[in-house]
Amino acid sequence: MAISISVVLLLSVLAVIFLRNGGLKVSHALVCLLLGFYLASTSIAPTISSGLTATADIVGSLRP
Repeated sequence: MAISISVVLLLSVLAVIFLRNGGLKVSHALVCLLLGFYLASTSIAPTISSGLTATADIVGSLRP
């Protein structure tokens, strides 16, 4: 739950920054798309969520 809220907050902030700068590029649109999937909870959102959770677990397990 904490990871989902953090991801939604991060993606929201990034989307606002990208839109305010007026330079909405493909990577920026991808961030907005991911935010939409999280907020809408469509049928593909659990797949994206599990993929991001798996990525967060991998990154979290890395030791410098």
